[in-house]
Amino acid sequence: MQALGRLFDIVAGAVPTDAVAGAITGNRVHLNNCGGVTIVVIAAAGSTDILDVDLRQHTAATGGSSADLDVITEYWLKDEATLDGDETWTRVTQTAASEITDAGSASAQQIVVIEVEASSLADGFEWVSLDVPDLGTNGTKFVAVLYLLRDLAVQRAAVNLANPQA
Repeated sequence: MQALGRLFDIVAGAVPTDAVAGAITGNRVHLNNCGGVTIVVIAAAGSTDILDVDLRQHTAATGGSSADLDVITEYWLKDEATLDGDETWTRVTQTAASEITDAGSASAQQIVVIEVEASSLADGFEWVSLDVPDLGTNGTKFVAVLYLLRDLAVQRAAVNLANPQA
């Protein structure tokens, strides 16, 4: 069996969208059949707007109750004028929060990686999402989010993976 379906599953959190044109509400992903999620954010260079994100937890796939998930104490960042494969990861630490503010520089491209354990969700919460607030009014800054579900409780061929958004 290949790694997709055995080691991980991939879900779109947000397709490439201009975060300067308005806030991006991330899709919700269910963590009931995995040990956690590695969230990957990739952002294009912008004019003066710096990347911010907000991690949320939910009790349902849609509707239900939602709350900030204040578990981000570290994240990993690649930040360079042009991401071309020669950049290195920088470990960034912060006091536990749901938000990351000012990740990298506005004029650079970024990759941000956030690790979330399924066990860190509050009782009754099984879904997470990553939102990107409206980043301002200067130029454009396209942002995309991928959820890499890991430590799958049920391993299957990719074509038989359960919908992690249901």
